[in-house]
Amino acid sequence: MFFRIVKDSFARQSRRKLLTAATLALGTAIATATLSVTLDVGDRMASEFRTLGANLLVTPQADTLPLEIGGVDYRPVDSGAYLPETDLGKLKTIFWRNNIVGFAPFLDVPVSVAFSENTVAAGTPQPATLVGTWYRHDVPVPDKGGAFATGLAATNPGWGIEGRWFGEGTTESVIGTTLARRAGITIGQTVTLRAGGHAVQSTVVGIVSSSGQEDNAVIAPLPVAQELSGHAGKYRRLLVSALTKPEDAFSRRDPAGMTPAEYDRWYCSPYISSISHQMRQELAGVEVRPIRQVAEGEGRILSKVGALMWLVTAAALLAAALAVAATAGTTVLERTSEIGVMKALGASRLKVGAFFLGEQWLIALVGGTVGYVAGLGLARLLGMRVFGLSPAVQPILLPIILGMAALVATLGSLLPLRKVLRLDPAAVLRGE
Repeated sequence: MFFRIVKDSFARQSRRKLLTAATLALGTAIATATLSVTLDVGDRMASEFRTLGANLLVTPQADTLPLEIGGVDYRPVDSGAYLPETDLGKLKTIFWRNNIVGFAPFLDVPVSVAFSENTVAAGTPQPATLVGTWYRHDVPVPDKGGAFATGLAATNPGWGIEGRWFGEGTTESVIGTTLARRAGITIGQTVTLRAGGHAVQSTVVGIVSSSGQEDNAVIAPLPVAQELSGHAGKYRRLLVSALTKPEDAFSRRDPAGMTPAEYDRWYCSPYISSISHQMRQELAGVEVRPIRQVAEGEGRILSKVGALMWLVTAAALLAAALAVAATAGTTVLERTSEIGVMKALGASRLKVGAFFLGEQWLIALVGGTVGYVAGLGLARLLGMRVFGLSPAVQPILLPIILGMAALVATLGSLLPLRKVLRLDPAAVLRGE
């Protein structure tokens, strides 16, 4: 009997039911699109931010203050503290190891650069900084097996290069654009690097543009800098690129003052502070600091994008709820006599309410399904036009969207339902 009444209701009021379903479909389509973009494109944007450079800086705890003038490091070659290169594989053993996109150690060495005879600065050795690092290097991962490929290719893929990067295990080098322009160096020329009684001849294979201090430096494989400085197997600073969650008030709390439950929650969240803490646990004698300009900028952008998407979703669902309320109210007015007869024949308030909500939930099921399918197409269009990324299909969203549609239909029906339950069948049958 219940299903016969519902079927008859849909047959006699098909236009109004279709209007309600279309309203729910529109609201859930927008919700599907925005949630798809929020869940998928947010992660992809975080990955894209990694092309802007590293967001964590690792230095020795006992390091001395740098003495840098005009982009040139004037510290003695043997000054400051150093860190062992062999420990770096431990970074891929922390809890959030899969969020470590890459890392690159650096050893800056003050050198004297002698240029070949056909350059502007020929015959006049110039002071400069040799930056020793990896471009692409395989790091053994202890206790895990295998190796992790990392270096500047992972931490700073946005650096522009004319020519090519130096090869692993060679004495090749690349020159920063500022230094190359000042000295008139071109690709293929040879320079002699001297420091502390050591000298290395290096072939320039590329000219790099980093928009940083490296534009005024010579960049070479890490072993070259280690040889010139006399610190084999050591480095002075490490840049780490990690996928992190935007900071909030909880992430900024001191873990020493947290309860065990709070500490577990903080430790198991990819905050930049928790990842830094885990890195300090694995690398002895280091200080890990976020590069604030990068980390905070990423956090603000991701938070604002997420907030905007949730705001659009809430507005769409609110509009759908208001439209459902309007159509449901009209339905109640038109079916007052029918409801009165049902109550007069003995239908309880619970059965009448179930009948009314059953109709709305059936409409929500149809509208939510159509809205989910339409929302996937809208998400693809929105992702490509706004972010340049097409979000992946999220099957888990279907039950969420159907639940949202049912909730919107229920909330929109609350006031009309209240009126249905309060109808006096005697008054209705008397025409009052």
